[in-house]
Amino acid sequence: MIPNVLTIAGIDPSGGAGVFADLKAFSALGAYGMGVVTALTAQNTQGVTGVQPVPVDFIAQQIDTLFADVRVDAVKLGMLGTPEITHTVAAALRRHNVTRLVVDPVMVAKSGHHLLAPEAVAELRREIVPLAEVLTPNLPEAEVLLGAAPLKTFADMRRAAHDLHTLGPRIVMLKGGHLTDSDESTDIIDDGTQQIELRARRVATKNTHGTGCTLSAAIAALLPQRASAIEAIRDAKNYLTSAIAASGQLTVGSGHGPVNHFWNLWE
Repeated sequence: MIPNVLTIAGIDPSGGAGVFADLKAFSALGAYGMGVVTALTAQNTQGVTGVQPVPVDFIAQQIDTLFADVRVDAVKLGMLGTPEITHTVAAALRRHNVTRLVVDPVMVAKSGHHLLAPEAVAELRREIVPLAEVLTPNLPEAEVLLGAAPLKTFADMRRAAHDLHTLGPRIVMLKGGHLTDSDESTDIIDDGTQQIELRARRVATKNTHGTGCTLSAAIAALLPQRASAIEAIRDAKNYLTSAIAASGQLTVGSGHGPVNHFWNLWE
C-alpha cells in the first residue's frame, strides 16, 4: 500500500525548502504527499524578505478537513512560526491521535532569517516535542531547545542528544553538519537505550538550502515503509546525501541552491 504522508509547514516559493521540498521528497521515496500550509514566505536562495502566517483557525480547518476524509500514515512538522500556530497544530495532532510524527524544529533559514518567534520556543518544547516519534534538530536548534551553550565537540553532541531525549520524543536524530572539523558529517541517534553514530561523506557544495526539510520529510515518507524507525532514518540520510551530491545538476538561483530531490529518477 502506498503511504499517505502529510507535511504541516510553510511555503518557500523557490521550492528548495518547506512544503514544496517536502512534497518532492515524499514523491521521490514512494509516498503520496499532502500539505497543510502554516505560513507564506517571500524568499529565494539568497534570503527571506517576508513572512505571512496563516490564521490559526484556517490551519485547524485544513487539518481537520483532511483527516475527516484521508488516511494519514505519517506526519512531518516544519515551520510553525508563532506560539499560537504551535499550540493549534499540537491540539490538532492530539485530536487526531497522530503518533507517527517527525518534527523538524525549524527556527532559522539558511540565510540566517529567524522563522520561529523566540516566544514560541517554550510552546514547541512543551507541546510539540513530546509528541514526536523522531525529532531532527541541528546543533543551533538543539542549543535553543536546551538553553545550552554552543555545541562544539562530538562529546557535546552526545550529551545534547541524551538531554533532548529527556524532553519526550521517542527518538532524537541530532544532526552534526555544523561540526566542520571532519570530512564526514556525523549524526547521533538516541532512542533512550542506545546512541548510534550515523556517518556520511561531507559534500563540498553551497547547495544546502532545505536540507533539514528534506531529511525530515524523507524520514516521514519512509517510516511507514521500513521495519523500524532506525532503518527509515538511515535510508533517509543516504537519500539526502545523494541529493546533495547531485545538486550541481540544477541551476536555481545564485545563493544557497536546493538539493536534487529527484537525483535517482531524472536522466
